[in-house]
Amino acid sequence: MKNVKVLGSGCKRCAATEALVRDEAKRLGIEIALEHVTDYAAIAGYGVMSTPGIIVDGTVVHAGGMPKAEDVARWLQA
Repeated sequence: MKNVKVLGSGCKRCAATEALVRDEAKRLGIEIALEHVTDYAAIAGYGVMSTPGIIVDGTVVHAGGMPKAEDVARWLQA
């Protein structure tokens, strides 16, 4: 199981990123534990200054802007 965190305030882009991660995991048949982190102090603690951000298994893989579906798939399969 992959542990995935989406970092962001809860804006439309952050919600869309969370949905994209969930959809890609389902499409690939990868089980994930998904958490949406909205606390700014916690987000800054990961070193992410632009949201949405994505963390997979403790590693920041994306920060700022909407990620591409193929990138999300690659991060989940790594």
